[in-house]
Amino acid sequence: MPDKVLTMDELLAQHDAQPLQAGDVLEGVVTSIKKHEVWIDLGARGTGVVLRREIGHGQKLEEGENVTVSVIDPEMEEGHSLLSMRRAAKDRGWEELERQFQAGETVVVQAYDANRGGLLIEMEGIRGFLPVSQLAAGHYPRVSGADKDEILQKLNALTNKDLRVRILDVSRKDNKLIFSEKEAVKDDMASRFATLNVGDVVEGVVTGVIDFGAFMNVDGIEGLIHISEISWERVDNPKNYVKVGDTVKAKIIAIDKDRLSLSLKQMQEDPWLSEVKKFKAGETVEGKITRITPFGAFVQLSPSVEALVHVSEMSDDEGVDPEKLFQLNEKKQFKVLDIDTENRKIALSLKNTK
Repeated sequence: MPDKVLTMDELLAQHDAQPLQAGDVLEGVVTSIKKHEVWIDLGARGTGVVLRREIGHGQKLEEGENVTVSVIDPEMEEGHSLLSMRRAAKDRGWEELERQFQAGETVVVQAYDANRGGLLIEMEGIRGFLPVSQLAAGHYPRVSGADKDEILQKLNALTNKDLRVRILDVSRKDNKLIFSEKEAVKDDMASRFATLNVGDVVEGVVTGVIDFGAFMNVDGIEGLIHISEISWERVDNPKNYVKVGDTVKAKIIAIDKDRLSLSLKQMQEDPWLSEVKKFKAGETVEGKITRITPFGAFVQLSPSVEALVHVSEMSDDEGVDPEKLFQLNEKKQFKVLDIDTENRKIALSLKNTK
């Protein structure tokens, strides 16, 4: 009998039915979505399964949807093939990531995990990293003493949340993908900075309280209130004045590149100016020792007024040791030598009271 002549459709179907090989990339249709697996109809090439770990992070599928898959194992013992959507996306993913990098595009992503160094992000089937140093001011984990566990806790709170980022570096050869949130908001920050001036009063939320001050988020811009600008009083612990989550108003005292220097105390009148009127040069006053240094001792005369008794005004004896002469919180009588209102300085003498 003569050989049967095949139609074009039959030839194509025969071609499609060629045995699968590991690494093949082909199209399929989602037929079933279960908790740990997704089943794919490959047409003449049979049926395959994609395990959950082989689906890109955050990708949502629907039955009847066309998908691209890569073959991991052509034929399992059960007769179906083992597939991966993640691998199929990788080749195309690198090209798309390189395009986005070159274009400087801003995209929205979600971190699927975090470590102490930053956030783990998957995009286009490729895993990347967003370092802590590349987080925007509002998300940067400000903690006291660089507590690693507290940093990790704050980073974990950012997972599964939308983040606007740009690709900072991408290299298929080195399998490297680095994201930056700072770069994504840079243009917005520049326009916001252009509207701010030294002397402006701004409102923001305290994002971190540390030994040397407090950080504020002012409409996405980072601001620092140095410990010396928290109160007119002597501040030993900023946590006694502000806490994370507080909404406060502060005055801009400097604009430094991408950060504001802020002041809380300048939102109030300087009590020093009114309290210093109580004192006059030449009179004897009582004060409490608050600090002792090799060059002298600082003396609190009133809640907001502090003065200095220089080592040369402690005794006529040369080589006097302030630490042997004074004790912290000790009260003594001093003579007021000079009051410099402009520079907020008062000079005292101990030896002239004897």
